[in-house]
Amino acid sequence: MAALFAGRVLLTDRQRERLDSERELSRALDNRVLLLYFGRARCPRCCRFVPLLRRFFVRLTDPRHVVRAAQLALLYVSCDGSEEEQGAFLRTLPRRCLALPFADAFKRELELRFAVAEVPTVVVLKPSGEVITANAVEEIQRAGPACFQNWQEAAELVDRNFLLAEDFDNWSRRSITDPIRRLKYKVDEKEEEEEEEGEELS
Repeated sequence: MAALFAGRVLLTDRQRERLDSERELSRALDNRVLLLYFGRARCPRCCRFVPLLRRFFVRLTDPRHVVRAAQLALLYVSCDGSEEEQGAFLRTLPRRCLALPFADAFKRELELRFAVAEVPTVVVLKPSGEVITANAVEEIQRAGPACFQNWQEAAELVDRNFLLAEDFDNWSRRSITDPIRRLKYKVDEKEEEEEEEGEELS
């Protein structure tokens, strides 16, 4: 996902910090579902939607609510009339929300690329940049944080805290603790074959 914003600057922590290096962008965006939020401060519908979006994002990413933060990033694409309006609106969004600088013309390119016709619009993207949902506003209003699970499955996110399923494909499972036993005692293939032969004879 960082490739989509390569060479760009993203604002973070309500415009106080800037992410501009490839490493910073990668850490903020890679292997995450990205929500592109198109909105503006002077839009009544956007103002009504923001508290809901903030609760949605915080419930999935704040350590006070979840054991492990969801692989989710939120980026505000401003349709505001001035930098001051954008700054004021950003203060109503979650603290960890990213944003494009007001003067960045890439905002218009994103609007065209994702065919944004109204605000508020929340475009949900896979880490590859493919669209999962063209506008998730109604889905977020209806289902709340539960809709993230569908996006996560569609995005096929790699959970780096666990071994992938294919790591266990070649292991025969005799019990739920079998993979742990094999790792702990490093049972070799020859011993396994002897055990299997013994089981067949008995």
